[in-house]
Amino acid sequence: MDLTLTREEEDFRRRLRTWLHDTLPGLPPEPPADDWPARRAYDCAWQRALHDAGYAGLHWPTEAGGRGATPAQHLIFIEEAERAGAPYVGANFVGLLHAGPTIAAEGTAAQRARWLPPILRGEEIWCQGFSEPDAGSDLASLRTRAVRDGDSYVITGSKIWTSHAEVADWCELLVRTDPAAPRHRGISWIALPMNAPGVTVRPLRTLAGTAEFAEVFLDEVRVPASHRVGPENDGWRVSMVTLSYERGTAFAGEVVACRRTLARLARTARANGRWDDAVLRRRLGRLHAEFTALWRLVQWNVSEAAHAARTGGDGVPGAGGSVFKLRYSQARQELYEAAAEVLGPESLDARQEWTAQRLSSLSYTIAAGTSQIQRNIIAERILGLPKGR
Repeated sequence: MDLTLTREEEDFRRRLRTWLHDTLPGLPPEPPADDWPARRAYDCAWQRALHDAGYAGLHWPTEAGGRGATPAQHLIFIEEAERAGAPYVGANFVGLLHAGPTIAAEGTAAQRARWLPPILRGEEIWCQGFSEPDAGSDLASLRTRAVRDGDSYVITGSKIWTSHAEVADWCELLVRTDPAAPRHRGISWIALPMNAPGVTVRPLRTLAGTAEFAEVFLDEVRVPASHRVGPENDGWRVSMVTLSYERGTAFAGEVVACRRTLARLARTARANGRWDDAVLRRRLGRLHAEFTALWRLVQWNVSEAAHAARTGGDGVPGAGGSVFKLRYSQARQELYEAAAEVLGPESLDARQEWTAQRLSSLSYTIAAGTSQIQRNIIAERILGLPKGR
């Protein structure tokens, strides 16, 4: 992995930095965290601004409507956007970082033409319908059924922890299309229109007081068979493509944000006298090293996927994404535990940003596959250990 930037990449950084400097002051105030219709409008407007400036889908292949940027340009964009305090993808998270890349890799030409441009322009929001009440991290045990009826599937079942379902237009949905097949077979990946008759959304309120997740109930929902991405009963493999993006690159921007948060925390410790505590200084120093190493791991994972694409591979992030996700989720929790130590009783104030972030950090060892699942992937796919019983 060569981390030296070319002249073209340095020019890209300068142009991006100038654009962010000129654009961000004109943005409206960010809506409240619990007002998802307003947040959807805000996030979509930002995505449209990125699209019009040529920064939407920066690392997507050109044939999928992206810019075909180099891995270095992709990471420069993430760094500069975070450092400038630009909006995050927000409600566009699933479409831009999960469903879109999956459709680009696995979809037909017609599917790419239908779904990718509206994602890039910020016109349609996607949610993720993978987990079920009795099949959380064990996706292979999902029970939502899709029965073929002519040119349609009739879908019945329920999903839980469905990200942004209350404002979504589409859902990347895993369903069981062959109940007689072994657990990891007989599953299909389907694009579900959220306005279809029979779809009911019930928002779930999190510990932090927000409602970015929901239960989704499906009562004989008819979906055209043309909405299936990948072959029928091959959804497990397609979902692994989705999860590879989720674990491999979707959290990259958050690493930069955590490094920025850590710097703020160090400044706060100096201001309130906590910096004199040598144990705390060592703790913050170790976290600095952790997030620096995690950023290098992001660079390695992105570079590896790009190299694979150039040499005939599919360009999908590999199992190294599980290494990153496993360590990042724990490091994020440790960061906000350190914040509580620096801030003292102030960290318990529900009105403080630190408090909401600390509560949110608790979910990261569960989201995108639990830490136990990541350890299994690492053990079996990287280390070559036998499957556990």
